[in-house]
Amino acid sequence: MVFSEAFEGDETIFQAPPIPPGILTVTDYEAFARERMGENAWAYISTGTADELTLRANREAFDRLRLEGRVLAEMSGAHTRLSLFGDEYEHPFLLAPVAFHRLVHPDGELATAFGASAIRAGMVVSTQASVTLEQVARQATSPLWFQLYMQHDRAFTAVLARRAEEAGYRALVVTVDAPVTLRNREQRAGFRLPAGIEAANLRGLTPPPPPRAEPHESEVFRGLLAGAATWKDIAWLRTVTRLPIVLKGIMSPADAARAVAEGLDGLIVSNHGGRALDTAPASIEALPRVAEAVAGRIPVLMDGGIRRGSDALKALALGAKAVLIGRPYIYGLAVGGPVGIAHVVKILRTELEIAMTLTGCPTLDAIDRSIIWERSQTG
Repeated sequence: MVFSEAFEGDETIFQAPPIPPGILTVTDYEAFARERMGENAWAYISTGTADELTLRANREAFDRLRLEGRVLAEMSGAHTRLSLFGDEYEHPFLLAPVAFHRLVHPDGELATAFGASAIRAGMVVSTQASVTLEQVARQATSPLWFQLYMQHDRAFTAVLARRAEEAGYRALVVTVDAPVTLRNREQRAGFRLPAGIEAANLRGLTPPPPPRAEPHESEVFRGLLAGAATWKDIAWLRTVTRLPIVLKGIMSPADAARAVAEGLDGLIVSNHGGRALDTAPASIEALPRVAEAVAGRIPVLMDGGIRRGSDALKALALGAKAVLIGRPYIYGLAVGGPVGIAHVVKILRTELEIAMTLTGCPTLDAIDRSIIWERSQTG
């Protein structure tokens, strides 16, 4: 894929520095990204929660899975197309919601949307985006979903949902797994948003009052959880939007089964990229149990730790309809702007197609658990 060094979108002309020579894999971007992002942004984007055990587990779990190669399969007409909520996608890679893209690129989410559209990748726009959801919608030509954090002001939350609907977003992704967080590496780095960067979609929201706990009382239970969402709030959200509602952060089969019973439209198996509950299992470890509980009644997606196209193949084999990537495309954005994002997705798609060929799967529908080499087969 070749782009010029500057290309014009609806809102701006994006400057695209050349991709450094030698970048052949998604992980090759990481060292270059750290250098260009600086330590403040790096501390925010790369960190996990607490001791970062789950952050590491997301990768290690993929590495433990083995694939069974298949030969002489008929691959004529092979493709990676799929359908989600009435939209057609050319491949199963979506960009996960990540806050404050302007931390790593001056055009922020506008550059991301342009790169995603160039490679025809769906994009989930964060509530905490550094440009407004309407600006992103004007820039994008690929389908957009809006990631919604429930705000303490439910009326403001309803306005956010309606804004997304009016701007043409195709689904609401409600993140439910991080009502409180503990990110020690970010704390040690003293992370602060630079001047001029804000959660643009939250302008006009009155901040919640600070916790007023006495020294012997809990700030978590008496303040930080104020306004945290419950199942009742998810039911309420259904009354204020016509968009499909997807819950992000589901790791428990019990929660998955309840989501189906409550009429949710989709789930994303996710441990928040290792940024929520430490010592939780890797997303790929939780995926089969969640998929079994859902039993095909609604789409199940997954994020967390995907760095190779073969990782996506493993996720699809274990029950995911599609996968989301987070840090990899942010690193691509930091290094190469929209070109970096398109390049990251292109690498992953090509690797997926190679892995599909070598496991005898001409389409995504042909991928199933039989291509995972089970331990019992090794004797």
